[in-house]
Amino acid sequence: MTGCCGCCTALKPRYKRLVDSIFPDNPEDGLVKDNMQKLVYYGTSKPEKLDRIGQYLEQRLSRDVTRSRTGYVSISMEALDQLLLACHAHSNLFVESFLKMVHKTLESPEPQLQILASQSFVKFANIEEDTPSYHRSYDFFVSKFSSMCHSSAEPETTRIRIRVAGLHGLQGIVKKTVSDDLQVNIWDPVHMNKIIPSLLYSLQGCNMDNDPESPKEDESPGVVAEMVLRDLVCRATFGNITSVLKPVLQHLDYHKLWVPNKFAVKIFRILMYSVQDQYGHMVVHHLMSHLDAHNKDEPRVKAGIVDVVSETVVIAAGGSVGPSVLEVFNTLLRHLKSSVSVQTSDRQRVLDEKNFQEAVINTIGEFANNLPDYQKIEIMMFVMGKVPLLDLEEDVSSGDRKDTLLQTMLLKTMLKVATKYRTVLMINAFPPAFLDPLLRMSLAYDAGIRLIVQEILHTLLDRHDNSGKLKFVSENSDTITWIPKDIQALNLTVEKASQQDIFFIKKNGPQFYSCIYENMLQENNKVDNFEALYCTLALLSIELGGEDILVDLVRLAMGIQNISVSSDLPVTHTCAIHAIVAAYLNLIGQLSAIPNMCTHVSEIIDARKNKAPHLLPDFAFNRSNTEQSYPTSTNVKDELLFDQAVINEALTSRGYDTSTLGTPFTISRLSQSRLDMAHSTSDIHSITLSIDSSSSSQTPLMGQRGQAPEDITFESLKKIITEDDVERKRSQEMKQKAILEKFQTAPFEQIVAKIDAESMVFQNKLSEILTTISDENKDNAPQHQTTAVFDMQFPDLYVY
Repeated sequence: MTGCCGCCTALKPRYKRLVDSIFPDNPEDGLVKDNMQKLVYYGTSKPEKLDRIGQYLEQRLSRDVTRSRTGYVSISMEALDQLLLACHAHSNLFVESFLKMVHKTLESPEPQLQILASQSFVKFANIEEDTPSYHRSYDFFVSKFSSMCHSSAEPETTRIRIRVAGLHGLQGIVKKTVSDDLQVNIWDPVHMNKIIPSLLYSLQGCNMDNDPESPKEDESPGVVAEMVLRDLVCRATFGNITSVLKPVLQHLDYHKLWVPNKFAVKIFRILMYSVQDQYGHMVVHHLMSHLDAHNKDEPRVKAGIVDVVSETVVIAAGGSVGPSVLEVFNTLLRHLKSSVSVQTSDRQRVLDEKNFQEAVINTIGEFANNLPDYQKIEIMMFVMGKVPLLDLEEDVSSGDRKDTLLQTMLLKTMLKVATKYRTVLMINAFPPAFLDPLLRMSLAYDAGIRLIVQEILHTLLDRHDNSGKLKFVSENSDTITWIPKDIQALNLTVEKASQQDIFFIKKNGPQFYSCIYENMLQENNKVDNFEALYCTLALLSIELGGEDILVDLVRLAMGIQNISVSSDLPVTHTCAIHAIVAAYLNLIGQLSAIPNMCTHVSEIIDARKNKAPHLLPDFAFNRSNTEQSYPTSTNVKDELLFDQAVINEALTSRGYDTSTLGTPFTISRLSQSRLDMAHSTSDIHSITLSIDSSSSSQTPLMGQRGQAPEDITFESLKKIITEDDVERKRSQEMKQKAILEKFQTAPFEQIVAKIDAESMVFQNKLSEILTTISDENKDNAPQHQTTAVFDMQFPDLYVY
């Protein structure tokens, strides 16, 4: 029997004998290296035999796998790896045999064999083939490696090894197929719906941040999955990025990972830092579309998605935001409006909606923070265009409460964007299409809205961080921090205004002054409103004030003082207004360094300290005051008021033109057409003319109201022209009708006689004119006789 076996062995082909020789009698001895070198040399020298070598190895491996000979299977896989590395360029059929053996090994229930097969596949994936195989399929490998990522084998060490092997196998498939268009399309949804959830499952099951004793990188499924996901996303192009994002969003939905959203934020940070910069906006676009799809979901879910958007837009804005910047803001504002319109009595739902609204506002602010300054202004103009303009002089009805809340949310959004903007020139920060509707919103009936508008103005006006130093009350709302005597203790940063800023305030100053003046008259003002108005006044003086507008600022202050004297405001408002005037005149007096003015202001402040402390900020802006703390009468003695004549003389002594200081302050409203066009972000404005009463009287009475300005708009001019045309046309039609009736009803003889009479009148006039002309010619004719032409003497020059 032994001789027969030896005879059969001798009859085997050479390639089979070489293959058999690499297997030792004891599998624990490992591969016979000398014989393996002979087999490699044989395959290299005779590549036509590689196909048969591969088939024979496949037969042996299948037999060993069936018989659970793990040692011989390992030897077969090692031999295949060496042959593949040495001879892969000579035969595609050998590669097919190799894949069949990997396939067979992966089907084994033994974890060790599965891990061994995945390692061999990874080595194969790192080999660059010279000629692609068009018929090769990786469907089984995608499914098998994905299932290995979800392994639940025991013990834990084996489970981790299987998952890591599956992840490496998926990475090998990606490397092998993604760079070759002639290979199988790995971006197909059939494959991505298996690969992406497997990677996310591995990431979700391993928290590297909270485990200080986490395994090494090659042994941790979470770290390997993150590496594979980054490798996959960085290879994605514009047409393929959707295939990656959809399974991610579906996985987060199915497993309800938006609340809490820590894992979702982590995943999208990985995606944003891995995707190519020019495709970053696609991630934001898909998130916004996903937010639209969840429009009817609970606010907590939407808030979780918006938080993820907030993380992604920051990264996207630093690279490429694409052409859809305003589209992102439009979508967020639409969801904000939808949230505001929700009416419910559930306290938890109200709280969730509020959190969602805050998340939207913060997202817009974070996005704007990474945009250029000119785009920030455009975004504020865009948001301003979404603010509903209600009746600003009357309280809103119950049906308009939603619009009031929407106004508040949109203005908070603008404030968030404004905090990210750094003002250089006022003319750039306040374009007319933005300034006009903003100032109109400052006159809204709701005190909260007016306060937000003032905060927006503070943010854009304050270029040197002075607004925090101008507060009357510290953050604890109890301590008054106003220093009346010396403003140097405030450490204000004051710089000379540029010519562009001076031109801006000269042009738009009356609008600012009028809005501040009218804000003082609002009966529902609170302490915060008055404090914000003082801050606005002070910032105008610090940032834009100078010799050119000092008289206008003083005139405004005196006009505000007259409000409290002549109006019927509550005593709390009167005290606050007088306190604002005192603090403001003290500020601009020391900023302008006019001694006489500073002396007068200091004297009035000292007099108020002794006789009427309620007229100073120390009392008026104290939140702990009660109704009994205030005096019963609002009348203020003249000796406690700032004297306009003294201030006028102080300014005149320093060379200021005070001719307009005696003119009562009048309100210069924006015309409605201008506001409408500004609200639609148009640059075409109507013309506003204010008739100043200074020409009629040089010494008007204090507190006298000026005439309301006359607004000349395009509509008014068109109306006048149209009315004139209508009157002219109507008169002409009446004349034509009278003539027609005369010719229809009068006798023929009468008509002929009238025509003859008119003809005679015309003929007589014509004869009279001709006679007059003839007589004038006779009077002007020369008296000498006319000389015949042939008797005239011509110069020699004309004779020849």
